[in-house]
Amino acid sequence: MTLHQPNKSLALLNSKAPYANNAGKDALDIALVFGSFEQATALFFQGDGVYQLMQGQDGDIISVKDYLKTFSAFEFYDIEDVYVCQQSLIERGLASDFHIEQVQVLNQHDFASKLTTHSTILRF
Repeated sequence: MTLHQPNKSLALLNSKAPYANNAGKDALDIALVFGSFEQATALFFQGDGVYQLMQGQDGDIISVKDYLKTFSAFEFYDIEDVYVCQQSLIERGLASDFHIEQVQVLNQHDFASKLTTHSTILRF
């Protein structure tokens, strides 16, 4: 008898602004590690975490290594699922001006629904 194993997938929920602490960089590092082992990984951005996706963020201004440039490596790690909460953008008066292309903007309901489809969720 063979038991059906559910697909294991990892969701990384980013809710902190870039450079405020190491949370964003830590989430990115985990995504790249899991991606390098071909594990299904998705990134979600809400609250101040949406700033990590915005054009014009530059850690060099405050003498912090700019980890956001690494987002462009997602395609090499087969990380294709990147979601942002539309309500978080609206609350911050931000347009969908992201520094990577594969971002999907979802309303609050769809964002939450998509998040719950993953077997593991890590919040940063």
